[in-house]
Amino acid sequence: MGLKDNAISYGSALVLSLLLLLPLLREAEGCDMFTGRWVKDASYPLYDPSTCPFIRREFACKRNGRPDLDYPAFRWQPQDCKLARFNGVDFLEKNKGKKIMFVGDSLSLNQWQSLTCMLHSSVPSSPYNQTTQGTISTFTFQEYGVELKLDRNVYLVDIVREKIGRVLKLDSINDGHNWSDMDTLIFNTWHWWSRRGPSQPWDYIQIGANVTKDMDRVAAFQIALGTWGKWIDTVVDTQKTKVFFQGISPSHYKGALWGEPTAKSCAGQTEPLLGTSYPGGLPPEVGVLKRALGKISKPVTLLDITMLSLLRKDGHPSSYGLGGQTANDCSHWCLAGVPDTWNEILYNYMIY
Repeated sequence: MGLKDNAISYGSALVLSLLLLLPLLREAEGCDMFTGRWVKDASYPLYDPSTCPFIRREFACKRNGRPDLDYPAFRWQPQDCKLARFNGVDFLEKNKGKKIMFVGDSLSLNQWQSLTCMLHSSVPSSPYNQTTQGTISTFTFQEYGVELKLDRNVYLVDIVREKIGRVLKLDSINDGHNWSDMDTLIFNTWHWWSRRGPSQPWDYIQIGANVTKDMDRVAAFQIALGTWGKWIDTVVDTQKTKVFFQGISPSHYKGALWGEPTAKSCAGQTEPLLGTSYPGGLPPEVGVLKRALGKISKPVTLLDITMLSLLRKDGHPSSYGLGGQTANDCSHWCLAGVPDTWNEILYNYMIY
């Protein structure tokens, strides 16, 4: 074969490669990754949870005895494009020497644990290290110098101990120093805003000089998001640091919202809703979040995972979580499971 034939062969291969990439290029140009449906896929889940020894008990549904094992075998299929399948080695290579931090509540923990499992299963022989200091946990892939961090900060704004008690300061962020020097930040808050009674970790709410015993929780959430947005605009160098917001992860405690009025929770649910919409619609806090993000000048990418997660009434631990048969967790997610899809979408954003 001559040089001319070699050139033609190479050119044909290049054209074929570009054609294969077209669906991914369309996605990079703005395809909606969040409108779609769940489809059964025998190549899922992306990892066997039994090969991930560090999954916490509250997410380890298979290890805790959940008998139905179809729930991890669904793949999210966007309506107008195809997600690039998660490639852990590619993720680690692209983020070599970088620091990625999740900041938020136990749903951030859920997503952080998912990502550590997805990556560990991709490089099972690669050494890793786990450490915890204060509120920050770090999982390091030593061969790649990649640090996956988690800061358990459930409100994003400050709780300060004062003479009157614990004060939730809606207009103050002093913990932001924990978030500096990161290459990627993924924030999340919502689930703790409705807590009352013994599990509520504050006694008063303060805005400026005004201190009150309580206020409308959605309004407080909105003010706190505004404070966080101003912090992003003032402090974060988005030329260096990519900023994401996890979105609102839904719970499933009212069967009427998914068209099953007799269901009082997610208990016993074994299949997702297979359509593209949720009968109960989106929770109102999603609108509050989107309006707050719209006021931020610097680029923040919303991982708009609410609708795709609403369709997964089957994905929660239920009685196969932390509390066992005495509990019914329809807020967190089994691993392997739904948070793997959140991370697969995060990966699609990060590779473009």
